[in-house]
Amino acid sequence: MSELKHVSSSPHIRSKITTSNIMLMVIIALLPATAVGIWNFRVSALMHVVVCVGTCVASEFIWEKLMHKKVTVNDYSAALTGLLLALNMPSSATWWMSALGSVFAIIVVKQIFGGLGQNFMNPALAARCFLLISFTGRMTNFTYDGVSTATPLAQLKSGETVNILDMVIGRIPGTIGETSAIALLIGAAVLVILGVIDLKIPGSYILSFVVFIILFGDHGFDLTYIVAHLAGGGLMLGAFFMATDYVTSPITAKGQIVYGILLGILTGIFRLFGGSAEGVSYAIIFSNLLVPLIDKVTMPKAFGMEEKGAKGNE
Repeated sequence: MSELKHVSSSPHIRSKITTSNIMLMVIIALLPATAVGIWNFRVSALMHVVVCVGTCVASEFIWEKLMHKKVTVNDYSAALTGLLLALNMPSSATWWMSALGSVFAIIVVKQIFGGLGQNFMNPALAARCFLLISFTGRMTNFTYDGVSTATPLAQLKSGETVNILDMVIGRIPGTIGETSAIALLIGAAVLVILGVIDLKIPGSYILSFVVFIILFGDHGFDLTYIVAHLAGGGLMLGAFFMATDYVTSPITAKGQIVYGILLGILTGIFRLFGGSAEGVSYAIIFSNLLVPLIDKVTMPKAFGMEEKGAKGNE
């Protein structure tokens, strides 16, 4: 060989599983959380799901037609982005905010950078952060049974007690898809069983977060406090469905663990010391930006690579 080729880390495995198969399985796994969200927030939740999914698919189709690119809406990636964005929206938000966020996710974050596989951060979370910065009041106004109220994480941060059972089942205010921890865990179990994701990222994420709040949460090993943090907010949704995004997460096994630990630490910092009670979205977005560096540091060296200058020293 005249030159050595540098390729990504193993494994390099041929499979009959396609991108559309994977996207469809993730959508199916999100259906329990979606159903609970629609049950809790009724028509407004359904409206956000329809608007986000429809706008994401339409945005991708129109952009690719205008740019004379192959239309890829049949891979379900745009539909999945729309569903994830909808599940990250408060039910009290307006329909046009969902539409604006969907266009931002597909056009600005995904298509401008080359489409699926080229985006440098999770499109749905990037759109949510964009909406949080642009419309902070509306994006942090949560209602349940028609009444505006603080989320359990906000109550926890102010020193109030919370109902753990309600948080696990989903009888709490919050974004449409984050309220029911049990529904999210059912979906996560489906993805693990089907082999769509493994537990390196979510496991290291959750474990490092738990260690962080034990050390710095001023409650020690308080099981109620720990479970409340795990069941509240978007931790379960983020850990299993967004942090594990193939495109924006590390490809090496060591890198995935480092990535998960970074997510846990950042989420803990944002929740305990930040101005907001939540921090999952910003933790994942920030960590997405560090994925190239994590991959570079944790990439195994190719077997048989010759050190520069070694030949001349023989």
